[in-house]
Amino acid sequence: MNELLDPLLLSRWQFGLTTIYHFLFVPLTIGMGFTVAVFQTAWYRTGRAHYLQLTKFFGRIFLINFAMGVVTGIVQEFQFGMNWSEYSRFVGDVFGAPLALEGLLAFFLEATFLGVWIFGWDRVPKGLHLTSIWGATIGSIASAYFIICANSFMQHPVGYAINEEKGRAELTSLWEVLTNKVALAAFPHTLFACFMVSAAVIISVAAWHLHRNQHLETMRPALRFGMWMMLAAGALTVLSGDQLGLAMVETQPMKMAAAEALYKTSTGFDASFSVFTLGTPDGVSELFSIRIPYLLSFLSTHTFTGTVEGINNLQAQYVSAYGPGDYTPIIWVTYWAFRWMIALGIVAIMIAAVGLWITRKGRMPQNKWVWRAATWSFPLPLAAMVIGWIFTEMGRQPWLVFGLLKTSDGVSPGTTGVEVLISLLAFTAIYGTLMVVEFRLILKAAQKGPDAPTKVDETTGKLMHEATVY
Repeated sequence: MNELLDPLLLSRWQFGLTTIYHFLFVPLTIGMGFTVAVFQTAWYRTGRAHYLQLTKFFGRIFLINFAMGVVTGIVQEFQFGMNWSEYSRFVGDVFGAPLALEGLLAFFLEATFLGVWIFGWDRVPKGLHLTSIWGATIGSIASAYFIICANSFMQHPVGYAINEEKGRAELTSLWEVLTNKVALAAFPHTLFACFMVSAAVIISVAAWHLHRNQHLETMRPALRFGMWMMLAAGALTVLSGDQLGLAMVETQPMKMAAAEALYKTSTGFDASFSVFTLGTPDGVSELFSIRIPYLLSFLSTHTFTGTVEGINNLQAQYVSAYGPGDYTPIIWVTYWAFRWMIALGIVAIMIAAVGLWITRKGRMPQNKWVWRAATWSFPLPLAAMVIGWIFTEMGRQPWLVFGLLKTSDGVSPGTTGVEVLISLLAFTAIYGTLMVVEFRLILKAAQKGPDAPTKVDETTGKLMHEATVY
């Protein structure tokens, strides 16, 4: 019973669940904001009505998702003070800087421009209104960058000095924090993956309507756009993921070893990548494995003869550097999370590629399973992103800040297990309810489809109707 009420365990579960729940909204907000801006730009340049319809249609989905994301993000940041006060005390001077930039600069930029976009449809010039959605999009992307910088400090701490008298890390260079090599690699990887999520939603919604022969003039171009976006963003996600892998090997070699469950240091042919393995978690007994020779070596070093350090060697190095302890993450979690992340992303890309082929030159497939597959493909890239973050955070364990602060030392000392359990149950119930509300609102907006074409005053560029209310 005491183990079940362990404040550290419960605090980790609570923060993990809160983060995952919040992250369900983040990729769609970033990706859909960019998508809406692209559609509105197309309307601005061509004047074609279906681009305006798509702008306002997907704009509704974007705004519903944005509102829910703001609420859950605020709760997440409160937990740094409630459950992780020792962490906040120790690295708050460093970690708080990019978070402050996110809140005071990026979020206010995003919110201000978004307000202009929502209420300015027939009140501001057409060009200024277009600028507002791009401003909101840039704000959301900047917000993501600052948050990734904060997280990257936990993966690879830079730009700090330890104040021995106060017993905490203090910021010495904000520039180093903002140009952390892990952040520079993780940001494009995350951004392109967000575009994959947005593309998946567009594909799903368009396929649902096309299956019912509804809104053909808007949904067919939307479907093709979504599939091309998925292919482009998917390719860029793979390339940027490769660069992130190199940064991971350099800064956290244990995470790469845990991703492959590689216990013995290997070189060249022996540094293979296992597509699928059955065996014991200690790496001693391997019952069955499908392996690609040299691939792990190439992914880790960009050479086929590179050496990849194993868990056993790294564990010994960390004991020597940091003292006695187990510095190995939970191997089965990192191993399978790494593979599920890759597999789900590849399946999403393959669906888009097949879809482009079978809908080429105006073709409309008649097989209902084709449309159902497209409709239900929307969770794939989102699930891949969530699992990818689970890999990122679990692969860092037992460190909260790699090499500086262990997770067990970051929890609030005065927090009891009962208190955390009560708040955990309350948050879970509230978030579960909000999730149902969010899903129904987006589902209702998606199934309704785009509004009828809107006439535009060619002289002023203003819409010839009353202000749109979202």
